[in-house]
Amino acid sequence: MKKTNYFIEGLQGAGKSAFVQKLSEISGDYRVFREGDYSPVELAWCAYVTEEQYTSILNSYPSIQEDIKGQTFEEGERKIICYTRILTDIPGFHRELEKFEIYNGNYERDSFEKVIFERFKNWNGQGQIFECSVFQNIIENQILYLMMTDEEILDFYGRLESVLSDKSYKIIYLDMEDIAGGIQIIRKERSDEKGNELWFPLMLQYLEESSYGKAHALSGMEGLLTHLEHRKSLEHRIIEEIFKEKTINLKAKNYKMDEVVALL
Repeated sequence: MKKTNYFIEGLQGAGKSAFVQKLSEISGDYRVFREGDYSPVELAWCAYVTEEQYTSILNSYPSIQEDIKGQTFEEGERKIICYTRILTDIPGFHRELEKFEIYNGNYERDSFEKVIFERFKNWNGQGQIFECSVFQNIIENQILYLMMTDEEILDFYGRLESVLSDKSYKIIYLDMEDIAGGIQIIRKERSDEKGNELWFPLMLQYLEESSYGKAHALSGMEGLLTHLEHRKSLEHRIIEEIFKEKTINLKAKNYKMDEVVALL
């Protein structure tokens, strides 16, 4: 009997990372994939490059070639570099590698969808736990950079559900009732020892510099909350209309793990 795979989803600040850790601790030999890891389905924080691009990257950073090679994985004609796992003080390295992600509008819609569908189709794992690999990064790119409508995104997920039809999986959705409160907590958690915020300024920059953010004049905390309320509504629709039978809904940060285990 195949072990069920679990996709942990929810908005930023919902406590996905903490939930993944808790679930992994009680799930024995399950394998965990967090953002930035080499994952069989997700490519967040990973450069997706051709052989020619890979050679160019190695030549551009001779002092850390071995580190780059150590975080590189081959898939067909592409190489995947888990670049955020490479510790370096070389100015601009991570920013440069970010340009090779499939997100942030770097790929046209058809090419983006092709990569997503091919990787999910080829995935045949079992006993795996994934941090935000079905909704967050894909939907953020679809809304903010590809400027897709809600109906177009729902159509995409209908097709993705078909691709997953022969897979054993559950989506665990951590539903945030107080988005503003959750953001304030994560702002404090992701600050340095001097109180300098590390995550929030980058999140605002990501939103404000996106095609959608510019088109809708989204800025600051108000703009971020507007975007996240929209995304939450859309994710609820995706679950209700497409993944209802595959989803376990939990109140973010307000659940008991023993009760969760009983639902798995």
